[in-house]
Amino acid sequence: TPIMQATMLSIPDLIKKKRDGNALSDDDIQFFLQAVVENNIQEAQTGAMLMAIFMKGMVATETMALTKAMKLSGEVLSWPEEWAGLVVDKHSTGGVGDKVSLVLAPALAACGLKVPMISGRGLSHTGGTLDKLESIPGFNVSQPFPKLRSILAEVGCVIVGQTVSLVPADRILYALRDATSTVESLPLITGSIISKKAAESLNSLVLDVKFGRSAICKDLASAKALGESLVTAGNNLGMNTRAVFTHMSNPIGRCIGNSVEVIESLETLKGKGPSDLMELVSTLGGVLLVMTGKVSSLSEGGRLITESVTGGAALAKFQAMMVAQGVSNENAQSLCSAQADYHRILRRADHQTELRTHTQGVVMEIDGLVLAEVLHQLGAGRTNAGEPINHSVGAELLVSLGESVNKGRPWLRIHFESPALTPDQTSRLEGALTLGGSGDKPLRGSLIEEMIPPM
Repeated sequence: TPIMQATMLSIPDLIKKKRDGNALSDDDIQFFLQAVVENNIQEAQTGAMLMAIFMKGMVATETMALTKAMKLSGEVLSWPEEWAGLVVDKHSTGGVGDKVSLVLAPALAACGLKVPMISGRGLSHTGGTLDKLESIPGFNVSQPFPKLRSILAEVGCVIVGQTVSLVPADRILYALRDATSTVESLPLITGSIISKKAAESLNSLVLDVKFGRSAICKDLASAKALGESLVTAGNNLGMNTRAVFTHMSNPIGRCIGNSVEVIESLETLKGKGPSDLMELVSTLGGVLLVMTGKVSSLSEGGRLITESVTGGAALAKFQAMMVAQGVSNENAQSLCSAQADYHRILRRADHQTELRTHTQGVVMEIDGLVLAEVLHQLGAGRTNAGEPINHSVGAELLVSLGESVNKGRPWLRIHFESPALTPDQTSRLEGALTLGGSGDKPLRGSLIEEMIPPM
């Protein structure tokens, strides 16, 4: 091929070039990815290149070339001309109880935008949007492109998984990054996230970059390094891209798991959602409404998103999306009705147990990471891609931050099946709750820290 002739370097030469800390050319990167996708490379060589990139890093031009070549490794979606400027998406770097997409996608559709949300599954402690939706009987996250386009035309939002033809380079590299301990590499994370979004041919993308104890980035500085890399790559590929930095220590909302988070999302779409979840939905949605020129200010955008949720327009979109993606009319209607009996449709775990407070005090903090890790062990998450999970396993918080509680007050309900909670898991869960004295106030105000570029 012309690229092979232009490069004239073998795969071992390319690995050596990166291993020794030199920058790879655009042709080098394209040659490497072509070999990966066409399977003209040994797995050991791909792993060695990933480790070289992990150890030596990449300069901005390399990251850009990597992201662009990954995007072009497969099909790139195209949309009708009349949707110009309206195609948007949101990506979160992952948190605990992060059900924002389930509320935000239909809210954006209700505001007239098109949302082709290509989402992920849960790995390690972060829950995947697809896993949550698959706890709804019949919901199909695999839709061929013509069907995806028709759902977007009719409903305005669709939430699906990555197809075989979309960014195949990422699917191969992602699995190997997991196996070679090269997941936390800035250029590789940037390439993976932005190539998939660029293949959606978006006009605008907002990134929810989370930081704190329950996030991948533990502090604001590392979140900013990631956010800046993502924003630069997105803008360079022709997508209007912004990052919002948000706190992620306590769980978002009150539910963690799959079925239980669907229930909380539906309650939110009925106007009864927790304030922290609504803050994230209205801010991220408001940013996209400003970016697409639908509104002139963030406050106006946030108000429109909130009204679409509290007024029922977003719920109607969610109901239509469920039906379009395979849920029966009857079940979709029943889940969206005012007095829904959720567990008639969504499977409830066989056992529930409640944890009680050991002392009185003010709820200062709830460690989301501990809750997520224990639920993962109980079957709510997966350690390896492709493993089955139990959608009914989850947790419900029965107290709020800043609330005064007496000794013996139930504060957490765990939904479990088999395995049952071990004494060690119970004591870990008990340690996740921090109570303060009567005059204490929890630190958390707004979850939103800042944005780049600022608004």
